[in-house]
Amino acid sequence: METNMTEGRPLTLMLRFMLPLLLGNVFQQLYNMVDTIIVGRYVGNKALAAVGSTGTIFFLVIGVCNGMAAGFTVLTSQKFGAGDSEGTKLSVTNGIFLSGILLAFITVLMLIVMHPLLHLMNTPADIYDDAYSYISTICKGVTAIVFYNLFSSFLRAVGNSRMPLIFLIISALLNIILDLVFILALHMGVAGAAWATNLSQAFSACLCATYIFTKVDVLKPSRRHWHFHKESIRKQLNIGIPMSLQFGITASGTMVMQTAINQFGSIAVTGFTAANKVSGLLTQGMMALGQTSASYAGQNYGKGDIDRIHQGTKDAMKIGSIYSIIAASVGIPLLPHLMRLFFDSNVDITPYLPWSKPYFYMCAAAYIPLCMIFIYRNTLQSCGYSFVAMTLGVMELFARLAAAFLSIRCHNYILAVSADADAWITTGFFAFFLYLHLRKKMTARRKAAISENQLD
Repeated sequence: METNMTEGRPLTLMLRFMLPLLLGNVFQQLYNMVDTIIVGRYVGNKALAAVGSTGTIFFLVIGVCNGMAAGFTVLTSQKFGAGDSEGTKLSVTNGIFLSGILLAFITVLMLIVMHPLLHLMNTPADIYDDAYSYISTICKGVTAIVFYNLFSSFLRAVGNSRMPLIFLIISALLNIILDLVFILALHMGVAGAAWATNLSQAFSACLCATYIFTKVDVLKPSRRHWHFHKESIRKQLNIGIPMSLQFGITASGTMVMQTAINQFGSIAVTGFTAANKVSGLLTQGMMALGQTSASYAGQNYGKGDIDRIHQGTKDAMKIGSIYSIIAASVGIPLLPHLMRLFFDSNVDITPYLPWSKPYFYMCAAAYIPLCMIFIYRNTLQSCGYSFVAMTLGVMELFARLAAAFLSIRCHNYILAVSADADAWITTGFFAFFLYLHLRKKMTARRKAAISENQLD
């Protein structure tokens, strides 16, 4: 089921590859979203706010780990595109080694700093205990989440986006069952929702690993591949560390944004949380497009076809622009109805709408720039420009910090919730111009290599 993305019409290939990814990302988003819905309906509005208030910390922990893991698999797509079977398998084993080391460090660190972090973020006192219970439990199970994403990224690197979707659908259904058991039957509250997520992701990680090591010969390593390979590790760290830092830097900005929102109380946090979940679901298409761009660019860069990469980015932007317009057009009128999913049927959501609408409307207006970030960042990273991730992360950070700090100073909610849109617009256009600059360098480098080969 591997897909060679170095041949065929780019637009058709990308659409075919993207659709399973989109469905997979939606189900991935449903993990946390189902937790939020069931918690909001059966535990209470404050429990909903507690889970929502930890969203940026969740993004920090998962983002740093998954950014590193995704960086490790860029080498896999390059080796696969170049037809290097040994290099492909070495990238798998060394990616597993490096992910295990990273996870041990991150898990211990986050459990140590969690209490100070929640206090620093001005987490409201009436939701503090539930917030700590939920996010600390998630941190204990982060290994399962990261290894699912690592193994699924290996499959995507060789053009297989269908099997990760199948495994994720199975585990998403399991997550719903476990949520209901832990929360309704066992009365475990928000901690039950977190354990449901952890166990479901562990199941999907096991399914994915079993499939790779029994069915996918191009990825399946032999005994001789299970050792530290200096060159593979160097290349994987060169890509993985900047990607991990990018997520960490971006998450730091969203945490400051959450801090600014927390100052307006638990009702504001609840309204913002519901709108954020709805927007997060709609933006999964942008993420899927970025993942598609990474696999596409990585394989073609491994083959050395720079012109084909350029055509791919153009087609990706066509897809992304159309998707963004549809997502905004659907999301804006349906926002109040979608928000009702997070509340008990007897709850009047009217008090929450003034806190939800400003955030969602501003995000919807910035969906196309968000597409630009995902497409150009993933393309450039897969072409070896590892510094791009960190550079764009810094751009997002500064944009969010400016809005959040100004909001805290002026005690203005609109400024606080504008932080995401500000970051996407600023960084999206910067990513576009950076790509134009580096595209010329890639083309010139390719022409020089061709000339040298002809002389030889």
